[in-house]
Amino acid sequence: MRRQGLWRRLDAAARYAVPFGTLVAGLVVLGLNFGLPGQAQLRPVYAMACVFFWSLYRPSALPAPAVMAGGVLLDLLGFSPVGLWALLLLLLHGLVLALRRRLVQRGFLFTWPVFSGFAAGAFVLAWGAQSLLGQGVLPLRPVLTQTGFAVLLYPALAALFIRMHRGPAAAELA
Repeated sequence: MRRQGLWRRLDAAARYAVPFGTLVAGLVVLGLNFGLPGQAQLRPVYAMACVFFWSLYRPSALPAPAVMAGGVLLDLLGFSPVGLWALLLLLLHGLVLALRRRLVQRGFLFTWPVFSGFAAGAFVLAWGAQSLLGQGVLPLRPVLTQTGFAVLLYPALAALFIRMHRGPAAAELA
């Protein structure tokens, strides 16, 4: 009887770790050089989609320290100032948690534009911070490209996360 309790606890822990695992695994895979055009610009899009989705639907499984760790990893992989994306992902996490009750009741067609707006805002903030640190105005094209990626890729990423949320990450199945 004791063994079954241990396996059940291990299963529950593994299901709890899926949101953070998807964040880290996705960032590591996107950090590999596949030679895809715009691959580096996909990392922050993927990280924001993870944080947005899991903060909305499984907030207890993606706490702020995990979001911060994912942001630091993103900073290190993207050669951006350490702490920049950690701060932006924490801001996104906090906004989603603050609006969670309203957002979770709405359907995908409502949350998709909300995510897109948050992503655009985060990219503008990142652009502004990097422009200030570089003491010159950086081109806006990467901001527009990343925002376009975010708008176009979120439905596919959300579909993947929904499958995980209902399948391997489903806490009620533990």
